[in-house]
Amino acid sequence: MPDLQLDATDWRILGRLQDEARVSNVDLAHAVNLSPSPCLNRVRALEESGIISRYVTLLDPLKLGLTVSVFIQVSLEKQMRNALDTFEASVRARDEVMECYLRTGDADYLVRVVVPDVQSLERFIVDYLTKIPGVASIKSSFALKQVKYKTALPLPAAVRDRGARKRAR
Repeated sequence: MPDLQLDATDWRILGRLQDEARVSNVDLAHAVNLSPSPCLNRVRALEESGIISRYVTLLDPLKLGLTVSVFIQVSLEKQMRNALDTFEASVRARDEVMECYLRTGDADYLVRVVVPDVQSLERFIVDYLTKIPGVASIKSSFALKQVKYKTALPLPAAVRDRGARKRAR
């Protein structure tokens, strides 16, 4: 992975791509004051460096019938490398697991699961999660309302401010 030093133009490219990943190269180049060829070269360099890791399409879970979002705290019997690896591999294999974090505090992991209904959640917990070797306890909390959800990372303020002014014009 090449070591890439970001300049103001790179930051503007990243900000614009976070706003709209499907922006055409011509429109992106115009937005960051470059010609298309150098702009495309910069995007490719950002991809090759791993700064841009992938492009995705975000779907609305409610419109797809995935109405139950749950945060599950999982504690393991022992925090040994083998137990951690087993648990992590197990949750990576499940489509309903949207996020999983190893953490400090009362529980070892925080897992976010999205399912269509409570019965699906019960099946996930009883038939799958409790059967992962080393799981000691599970505590679930239902999300009642999503107050904020974003995928864009916070970029330097100067990049965000400049982009907001440009879009307002």
